[in-house]
Amino acid sequence: MATGSDRLLTAPRPTWPMRLAARLAEVPTPWWVAAFFLVTAPAYASDFVLVQLFGWSFTLGMIALSLMFLAGYGGMVSLVQMSVAVCAGYMVAIFGHSAIDTISLGWPWWLVLPLAVAIATLFGTLSGLLAVRTTGIYTIMITLAIAAAFFYFTRQNYVLFNGWSGFNRVLPPEVLGIDWRRPVPFYYLNLFWATLAYSAVLYVSRSPFGLALQGIRDNARRMAALGYHVTAHRVAAYAFAAVIAAVGGILLVWSNGQVSPGTAGIGPVIDILVIAVVGGLGRPIGPFLGAAVYVLLRIFAMDMLVALGLPGERFQLLIGLGFLVIVLWSPDGLVGLYERLRAGGARDLAGPEEGR
Repeated sequence: MATGSDRLLTAPRPTWPMRLAARLAEVPTPWWVAAFFLVTAPAYASDFVLVQLFGWSFTLGMIALSLMFLAGYGGMVSLVQMSVAVCAGYMVAIFGHSAIDTISLGWPWWLVLPLAVAIATLFGTLSGLLAVRTTGIYTIMITLAIAAAFFYFTRQNYVLFNGWSGFNRVLPPEVLGIDWRRPVPFYYLNLFWATLAYSAVLYVSRSPFGLALQGIRDNARRMAALGYHVTAHRVAAYAFAAVIAAVGGILLVWSNGQVSPGTAGIGPVIDILVIAVVGGLGRPIGPFLGAAVYVLLRIFAMDMLVALGLPGERFQLLIGLGFLVIVLWSPDGLVGLYERLRAGGARDLAGPEEGR
């Protein structure tokens, strides 16, 4: 006669469709609403909204997501992520097609794209090798130095990077009979890769590697005493983040149609950090929220200033003030603000007795 423990041992394991269905059942309703809205957006949104608002938010959000992964789960604030992204964009222009046909090699897209991601990932990994042996402000300074060196190198190199002018007419290829340059296909291309990057970070953060990385963030000495290779985990985190930044960089270059040293200047490097901080470093969704706020302010700040009778050239000041208000109001960013509001609403619903 089989006992209860024997039945547990012989019970069949749930198949992956069953596990997937169980996970999907746990997804909150607001997420399904957001997913439905994003998937159906081309039905009622203009091309300007699809490309300039959503497209830029997805692209910048991916690059900021790579920084959030390093800072939020690894405790390493890296300012080299925008440089890694632009490095991938430069590789697409150099190995692929552009208006500068004297430099661009014109290789096929199926060879150019993996090569660009691989070279940018190598650049991000080597940057990590230099930065992982430092902590705190020293990590910020060394990654900022690498980003500055990359900016000046691309600006002064005319043989490979075409100097200050860079490359223009760097456009997505036509694949499977689809012109990915058109607004709707390009929107879905951005949405697909942003969703994949978000899912990858969420999965890795809950994997043994991600949990070990978070343990290293909290107490590196204890994790080393337990037998974990601290440096190897940190370098691997830089490599993983570089892949996400590289894909975001390719989409960024395709969105602009050009790449130049200014794309990787000190200003854009700091902007990625600000986007990640404003959105929140505690959740993968934070960088995309921060990117959406940044893009909205970037698009409409100048018009707002002109409407108020102020010089439109000062739109960066309005962007900075907007970010300052958000950070002062919520040090954990928009994600932290939402969680506090939700916790306060739950206490109100629980009543005074249960809320104690």
